[in-house]
Amino acid sequence: MRAINDISVILDDYEGYLMLEKGLSSNTIVSYRSDIDKLVRFLADKKMMLRDTDAATLHEFLATLHDIGIAPSSQARIISGLKSFFRYLKTEDYIVDNPMLLIDAPHLGRHLPEVLSVEEIDRMIECVDVSAPEGQRNRAIIETLYSCGLRVSELVNLSLSNIFLDEQYVIVRGKGSKERMVPISDTAITEISRYMEQRACMDIKPGEEGILFLNRRGHRLSRVMVFYVIKRQCELAGIRKEISPHSLRHSFATHLLEGGANLRAIQQMLGHESIATTEIYLHLDRSLLRQEILLHHPRNMM
Repeated sequence: MRAINDISVILDDYEGYLMLEKGLSSNTIVSYRSDIDKLVRFLADKKMMLRDTDAATLHEFLATLHDIGIAPSSQARIISGLKSFFRYLKTEDYIVDNPMLLIDAPHLGRHLPEVLSVEEIDRMIECVDVSAPEGQRNRAIIETLYSCGLRVSELVNLSLSNIFLDEQYVIVRGKGSKERMVPISDTAITEISRYMEQRACMDIKPGEEGILFLNRRGHRLSRVMVFYVIKRQCELAGIRKEISPHSLRHSFATHLLEGGANLRAIQQMLGHESIATTEIYLHLDRSLLRQEILLHHPRNMM
């Protein structure tokens, strides 16, 4: 059995394993590392070594998380990360037995984000002050999130080289660096084209030249900034729902489903690995995907 001399070295190697062998996103890797750090600190307080961790200790750790008010969904994520880490330790011969085999995640009901109506989305866009420096950009952001069903992380990293306005689709790099092709509506194309005219006059910082959406200083947007943009526009539109950028993605899928779109087409456009994920609310060629959008998305029913 290999010695655990420096936990930081093992964690660095584990991060490399998650990135290179498992293909996980940087956000997921950061979350896993943070959750493992929580356990390491807990063990240090108990003067225990990582190798001595058993199921009873893990249950005590998880009970502590519950006692301090960590939500069940967050507990489930932490358990998932720890299961992955202890599997890695077992595979790499750092431990003999995997104590996480006896740990079950809390049962979670299906939580669905709020859905915006087409009328509410229209109100959000109409309330954008296009005379403001960021106004046209914000219109383009809302339309792109809604028309393409993007995750906010996918939006902020959307590159110019993956946007094909003439062909009316974008290439999106999603979880695990997997790419998918998503048709884009005429309305979103119009808003992006108008923003691109303004973007051409910006002082763009080195290294950010290929990123579509930028802030006024020429840097790519943060996910938090997009959240505030959406939140602000909801307030201006008088929408009292608990809304985030993900609500636009969920609205995209819900409106397509209500319009009769093929479930597996929605699965592919959302980038879900499992159809079960899509079912809470494939593999088709570009022309069929485009047809699904044209037939069923509200933005094309003019």
